[in-house]
Amino acid sequence: MDKKILDTLKTYAKNSYSPYSKYKVVAMLFCGSGDVYMGVNVENASYSVTMCAERSALFSAVSNGERKFEGIIIYSPSKVMPYPCGACLQALSEFAGRDFMVTVANDREEISANFKEFFPRSFKL
Repeated sequence: MDKKILDTLKTYAKNSYSPYSKYKVVAMLFCGSGDVYMGVNVENASYSVTMCAERSALFSAVSNGERKFEGIIIYSPSKVMPYPCGACLQALSEFAGRDFMVTVANDREEISANFKEFFPRSFKL
């Protein structure tokens, strides 16, 4: 991974609000427009209203008019790889085209794959 991108991810990870799990996650969403949106996980004492970094970045981008996305990098400084949860994958599936790439990374490892490898089937109407 590019050092500048990794440095940005590490900086944003500090903005994570994760007082319960202590598991900081940041997502960097690359848009077709060339813009990049960041998101961090925001926990809540009522766990069900916790927001993952991936959806935080996605919802911010969509709120700003973005509809085409090229890929996402999900990073955590933890030893545990930050694989996206089912809710985030489903939310991303609304916009992920055939070339959408997902990268998960921590300080020791990086894995990249096409979105379909992470989420082969999604709910569609």
